[in-house]
Amino acid sequence: MRNKGILWIISILIIIVFLAFNKNNILKIFYPKKYEEIVYLYAKEYNVDENLIYAVIKAESNFVENAVSNKNALGLMQIMEDTAKDIAKKNNIQVDENNARQDILDINNNINIGTKYLATLLEKYQNTELALAAYNAGTGNVDNWIEKNILNKDGSNIENIPYKETNNYVRIILQNYKIYSEIYK
Repeated sequence: MRNKGILWIISILIIIVFLAFNKNNILKIFYPKKYEEIVYLYAKEYNVDENLIYAVIKAESNFVENAVSNKNALGLMQIMEDTAKDIAKKNNIQVDENNARQDILDINNNINIGTKYLATLLEKYQNTELALAAYNAGTGNVDNWIEKNILNKDGSNIENIPYKETNNYVRIILQNYKIYSEIYK
């Protein structure tokens, strides 16, 4: 009986040591870097940190390629069809008007459009937190919150985002971003 207890304790200690030394490998299972070539391409083209793109994909679709939200946001980066068409048109990205939904769900197009949109928001707000809030709630809402002094232009009071969903969304992506940045140094 005593030997079983000792073996059990040794087994637990071995598991703890294994987990401690393989933390990053285990985290990589839950925070994968799928579509690396595509993400790398558009991260470089639009000057957006790859880990931020992965953090958005993780939060938006958890890497489900054909994800469609209850609000009809599409694909890995959960882009609204009208937003995707607008971004595509302004940036010569092929989205066929008659087949827009399928074109937006295309992995390459989705990451291209989503990353370009994120780059546009980062450039507009010069702040990751505000850009993420706008990605979720729209630029009109974020501009309104800044105008009404609900949010500071520097994003220093991001906890004041009035939409609970957007507030949580920004926090989740920032947490994902931190984890991606730590495990993929």
